Amino acid sequence: MTTLETTGQTATALRPAPGLLLASQLVFNIGFYAVVPFLALVMTRDFGLAATAVGIVLGARVFSQQGLFLVGGMITDRWGARRAVLAGCLVRVSGYLTLAMAGSFPLFLLGAVLTGMGGALFSPALESLVGKAEERRRSTGGKAPALFALLAICGEIGAVAGPLLGALLLGVSFTWAALAGAVVFTVMAGVLWHSLPAEGPRPAPAMQKPATPLRPAALQTERTEGTEGFDGSERSGRTGRTEGTAAMLRDRRFVAFAALYSVNLLAYNQLYFGLPVELARTGAGPEVLAGLFAVASLLTVALQWPISRLTARIGAGRALTAGFILKGLAFGTMAVLAQVPAAGTMQLLPPLLLVVGLCLGHMCIGPVAMPLVLDFARGRRTGIYYGLLASMGGCAVLLGNTVLGPLYAGAAQPGPDAAWPWALLAALTVLPAVGLPRLLPAKT
Repeated sequence: MTTLETTGQTATALRPAPGLLLASQLVFNIGFYAVVPFLALVMTRDFGLAATAVGIVLGARVFSQQGLFLVGGMITDRWGARRAVLAGCLVRVSGYLTLAMAGSFPLFLLGAVLTGMGGALFSPALESLVGKAEERRRSTGGKAPALFALLAICGEIGAVAGPLLGALLLGVSFTWAALAGAVVFTVMAGVLWHSLPAEGPRPAPAMQKPATPLRPAALQTERTEGTEGFDGSERSGRTGRTEGTAAMLRDRRFVAFAALYSVNLLAYNQLYFGLPVELARTGAGPEVLAGLFAVASLLTVALQWPISRLTARIGAGRALTAGFILKGLAFGTMAVLAQVPAAGTMQLLPPLLLVVGLCLGHMCIGPVAMPLVLDFARGRRTGIYYGLLASMGGCAVLLGNTVLGPLYAGAAQPGPDAAWPWALLAALTVLPAVGLPRLLPAKT
């Protein structure tokens, strides 16, 4: 057997199994949803914090996660996906331990920021590993939809199981719920430390062959930007990392794509921000909120795979347009129904339509957009690409929720003012519905 064949077989053996990656997403979401959805309830009911303080804590958590995904992606490309995943688990453990001890605004804020930073390290690294597994699947002739759709399904199963675990533990105390979350991520860190392949050895400088004048300029650039280890680690020098980031930022098409795609996260985040406002308007109790989250997760588990197969047939451009149209219709419907007093079973109709519309749109958009990043990257490191995509989403949530906050204040009671936040969101979805199909990457 030749050295090349041996190296190839070793690389195959070191590749993390897709099942491990999907299971990691499942457990990660169980730990997340066992604690974070109950933060607002605990801070107001148990500790008497004002709504403004609660909004700051929740907004800081979203921004510290989504807004820092670009940093997480850069760390992934520099440290390697294995190190970034493990660091994300440990940082989130520290956040949950802080929340377990929290009894005041500063500690809740610190704990929320640490949990967000843990996600900012973990998720880009995991998506980078899934992206590599997707590339291998493509190279073997596999047909979409594939791993990113399964990733969404596993995440939603965790989103169903997590609140059930959290509600059970919350019956004892929030401290126990936060401690249980810390235990979940501690165990997860141990499993991944044993299971994910270690970073491949860096090539010795003496063994590297200098580029010759006959080498095509494009290939020289690709070499300078570096190659990656089997775990997604970046194995070039500082110049390669810098040029990789610069090349991404010079790609105006991708930057514009990420900017328009950020509306997707802003829209979906209204399940956490706008939906409780709507439930307050209709007088529905907090148990309805838990039920609607369960509906959202079950819809995704049941429909994500068939919808992904459908979007694979109709193409990425049409799928993205359809997804944002569905979200826009959900917001438009809310703009109409929010002006009308609701009673009886009609209390549930507006929030149910909102949840269904946002979930269906999200199922059309996410698994289509994520693989497109591979085409934008064109063989470069993907961590920074996924990081920028999520960071722009986090910035959109922070800015958008800041604008929507005062508008939602007028949406707590039926009337013309209640239509404004939903109408604004509906208008925003038009931009990516029209613009994203024009920005699709050229196939390589």
